[in-house]
Amino acid sequence: MTVIRLPDGSERRFEHPVTVGEVAASIGAGLARAALAAAPEAGGQRCVPVPGPRSPIALPLYDAKRAVENRLRESGLVYTILRPTYFTEVWLSPAVGFDYANRKAAIYGDGENAISWISFRDVAQFATASLGHPASRNATLDLGGPEAITPHQAIVLFEQAGGRPFEVTHVPISALQEQLGAAQDPMQKTFAALMLGYAATTPIDMTATLKTFPLTLGTVGQYARSVTFTS
Repeated sequence: MTVIRLPDGSERRFEHPVTVGEVAASIGAGLARAALAAAPEAGGQRCVPVPGPRSPIALPLYDAKRAVENRLRESGLVYTILRPTYFTEVWLSPAVGFDYANRKAAIYGDGENAISWISFRDVAQFATASLGHPASRNATLDLGGPEAITPHQAIVLFEQAGGRPFEVTHVPISALQEQLGAAQDPMQKTFAALMLGYAATTPIDMTATLKTFPLTLGTVGQYARSVTFTS
C-alpha cells in the first residue's frame, strides 16, 4: 500500500500501483480550497498562483484549477493569477520529444502556429514584480515571452545555434485526439490535451503587460544557444 501524507495532515491511501496523475486527481481542488479558506486565519494576505496555460479541452484537472481560481477570487485575499503559456524549457526539451542534443524534434500539429514561448525564470520575474504592484491587484495576467514564433522557426534557431540540421517528425492532430481518447489516467489525458493545445494555441500580445512590468525576457534563440553549447 502506498500512503501519502498531505500538508493538512490528511492521508491518501492507494492499494495498487499509482501514477502521479492519480495522486493529483485524488487531492483535487478540495485541498487547495481548504488552504485558501485557512489562509486569512494563518496571516496570509496575498496569493500568486501559476495554474498554467489555457486548454481547449475540458478535463477534470483544468476544471479543478479554474475552481480554485474562482475560490481565490471569493476568498478575500489579494491575488494575482499568472497564466503562462508554454514553457520554453519544457516544450523545447527532450522531455516532450524536442531532443536538441541528438538534433531530433517531434512537432505537434503542422508546426505553423506561432507560440509565445516563455521561460520559467521570466514567470518568476513576473511573480516577484507583481507583489505590491497596483496593476496586479486582484488581476489575472496571461503571460508569454518577448516574441511569438512557430515550432518550425524554433527549430531553425536551434539549427543555427548548433550548426547542424534537425530531423523533424510531425504528430498530426488526429493522432493526438486518438491519444487523448485512449488515455488511461489523468496524467496521460493532461499531456494529450496540452499537446493539442500546443498545436492550436495563438500568440499572447505582451505589449501592454511589458509596459506595466518593464522586464527583460529571454528569447528562444538565447535558450537554444545556451543548451546547444552545454549538450
